[in-house]
Parts: sequence; C-alpha cells; structure tokens
Amino acid sequence: MTERQDRLAVIIGGGNGIGETTAALMAERGWRIAICDQDAEAASRVAGLWAGHGFALDIGNVEAVDAVAAEIEQTLGAVTALVVTAAVFQDVLPPAQLPMAVWERTLRINLTGTYLANRAFGTRMAEQGWGSIVNISSIAALGSFPVHAYASSKTAVLSLTQGLAGEWGRSGVRVNSISPGSTLVPRVARRIESGRYAAHPGDFTALGRAVEPNEVAEAIEFLASERASAITGINLIVDAGWQVASTWAQYGGVRPSSKRADPAQGG
Repeated sequence: MTERQDRLAVIIGGGNGIGETTAALMAERGWRIAICDQDAEAASRVAGLWAGHGFALDIGNVEAVDAVAAEIEQTLGAVTALVVTAAVFQDVLPPAQLPMAVWERTLRINLTGTYLANRAFGTRMAEQGWGSIVNISSIAALGSFPVHAYASSKTAVLSLTQGLAGEWGRSGVRVNSISPGSTLVPRVARRIESGRYAAHPGDFTALGRAVEPNEVAEAIEFLASERASAITGINLIVDAGWQVASTWAQYGGVRPSSKRADPAQGG
C-alpha cells in the first residue's frame, strides 16, 4: 500500500519511555507528530525535538481528552494514527494491602483513559473514513502477575481493542494492540539497578535479554502505517520470548546456546 503523503500521529504518553522513543522513530520516518502527556514540559520538550506540537493532557479526564482531540483536528488537521502509551504502574502488593485509590487511579488512566482517547480520535477517524489506532497493553495481560490493578487494566485493553476493531473496521479504521515484555525504559532500568527485581527480566526470556524501547517502537510504527493495512484487532507480543520461555523455569530454565565455537577463534 502507498503511504499517505501527510501523516499525523498523535502519541499519548509521548513525553517519556516507549512513547518518546516512538515519537523519534515516527518523526524520522516522515510522520508529523503531536505529543500529549500529563507532563506539559515533557510533551513540549519531545515535540520540540522533532518540529512537532506538544499538548498537556490528563488522559483520564473526558472533557480534557475531547478538547485536545478537537484542538488537534482544528490546528493540525486530520489524524492518521493514534498511539496510546500513557499508563501508570503499581507496587507489588497483595489485595488486602492494595489501596483502593491505587486501584481506581490505575484503571482510570490505563483503561478508562485508553477508552476515552480511542473514542475521541477513533470517532473522528471513522467519520473521515480512515485511520489507525495502536494501544499498548502488556505481557501482564497474558498470564498471572502479582500486580492486580495493572494486569486487570491491561487485560481489559485487549478486549477494548478487539471490540473497537469490529466497531470501526467498515469505516476504514484499524485498531490493534501491542503487549511489550519488560522493556528497558528508564523506569525499568532504575528498578533493575536498585535490585527491586528478584532477577533480571531477561533471565526469563527465550532470547536471554529484556526488550529495548526501539523494538517496541518499530512494532508500533508498523501497525500504525499502511504497511499493516490488512491487520486489525490483533495483539502483537514484543517480549523477547518471555511467553514461550517463562514456563521452562520448573525444568531448569531454557537451554544455553547450542552454537558451536568458531574454530578460527580457537574455541
């Protein structure tokens, strides 16, 4: 498929982490970018790096989301792609110790916020007859994890994505999700360095490493683009093989590399 000549991507949560990396990749590939983030300074900083536009946004506030969607359409034109990376995490706590305020905030940002953004921008895309949405879920939606609010919110994002893909497909709008594994964004890197994880996340993956932010960004840009024109309603897992290798732990873990030594190296 031929790419549209004037492509505008709105990246919600683009002020840091996967969203920031995605903004850089999409800008380098010719997309105009609009960065929305609760941190207005971060949104402006990232947008400024790529001649884009920054917008302050509380994704869990319906009036704010609708207002930003209208402003972007009026000032920048029709949106080609929406990428929703905004999310909050939580501490590992049993249910009895998980404050209801944490539960409610996690669902408000991760699930309700994703829905509000999809609704505001997706409705406009359906009216114009084309567009692409990429929501970010997590591998926490694919198994049992001790982060009950976060995992529940991300599981619901998968259902939401499939429902909206069916809702808007005949209107020319594709809706997909991506489930990253442990990705080495600054927040995760700090947790590894501080010893907050019992082991390095890469110890449980088939590839023996964690995911790099640019690897998730590549998947996002692909699904957002016309190269994925026949793909909708799917969840693309980018986890360095966590899902296929994590259950091997009870058998001693995945086997080490079977690559033979290179005789030229004296091995």
